[in-house]
Amino acid sequence: MADPQVLGGICGHWCAITKKMLPCYGKITTLRRSDNNDSQRDPPPMEVLSILVYVAVAVVLIFDYTNGFHDASNIIATPIASRALTPVQAVIIVAFFEFLGPLLGGTAVANTIGKFVNLDGVAELFSVSIILCGLSGAIFWNLITWWFGIPSSSSHALVGGLAGAVMVGVGADHVVWGFSELFMHGKFTGVTKVLLALVISPVIGFVMGFLIHRLVFRLTTQAKPGINRFFKRIQFLSCAGLAFSHGANDAQKSMGIITLVLLTGGFIDEFRVPFWVILSCAIAITLGILSGGWRIVRTVGFGIFKVRPIHAFDGQLTSAIVIMTASVIGAPVSTTHVVSSSLMGIGSAERPKAVRWAKAQEIVTTWLITIPGAGIVSIMTFLVLHLLVPGL
Repeated sequence: MADPQVLGGICGHWCAITKKMLPCYGKITTLRRSDNNDSQRDPPPMEVLSILVYVAVAVVLIFDYTNGFHDASNIIATPIASRALTPVQAVIIVAFFEFLGPLLGGTAVANTIGKFVNLDGVAELFSVSIILCGLSGAIFWNLITWWFGIPSSSSHALVGGLAGAVMVGVGADHVVWGFSELFMHGKFTGVTKVLLALVISPVIGFVMGFLIHRLVFRLTTQAKPGINRFFKRIQFLSCAGLAFSHGANDAQKSMGIITLVLLTGGFIDEFRVPFWVILSCAIAITLGILSGGWRIVRTVGFGIFKVRPIHAFDGQLTSAIVIMTASVIGAPVSTTHVVSSSLMGIGSAERPKAVRWAKAQEIVTTWLITIPGAGIVSIMTFLVLHLLVPGL
């Protein structure tokens, strides 16, 4: 039998060792748990930036998608309204050539859109969050106008949303207004170039629509009634041309924003649109077209002027020329503006009283409030985001 004094000595010695070890173990355990918690609560800044850039790219593609069903539906309005194409035929033709537009139309418009704000010197994480707020304003405005069937402009919404977020986030001096370049060197840059293109393009569309319709009408005055069949068949080409020009101009706006996000996030060293961005934007806007925008189809196709095959052809031809020319020179334009104004010009060339000017006035009013409306929404989004995430 063991001696009680020996056992007592062993137990006492073991307790002494245990007391020395337990505090150390407790400290190690606490330290490891603290490290784990810190890593969960405060991820490395680069990891947060990457996540935010991925989110921003996804949001831009969503905007491109909404642009598809909001703006590109104007392309299929006139051939459907004139009974030249069935809705299925029109959507298939437009979707195919819309997809080709971004792939073959260059990147001149993307360069213009991506450079009308300057975020150099601004923290990468903060820059990307500003762009996200601007996109949120543009998307919200697109959805509201689409829901109510109002032919608004995605281009105006994008400009207003991004400019508003930049001004409230880092100040108006980070928006490239382009006034000094215009007055001192006669060059159109930044916001000046964007707004000038958006304002002048409807005027050009109206005048060209008026002149082209007058010319075509004179050439076909003595034609037989069967000429309508010719204008119905040729709308395959004019509709395809309009779809291609729309893809070449509108999808490039999203390309420019994604490239700006990649540049401010440090993922690329210079402003050059990667091919995967071009392909992604082409797919997104095409899917938007396939989803349809039938509310705006009815407004544009029947709300401005009752169109016949000759009107539809003249409108598509006019719009395609204006939009494709703008794409070549890097000027972002609104397809909604150009298509609507060309129909007004065509109607005025034939019978000014037949143009429903009340509807045209409603559309123009919507155009005027789009930039400030999208800007206000983006500013509100920015303020809410920074209330929820003060350290962003």
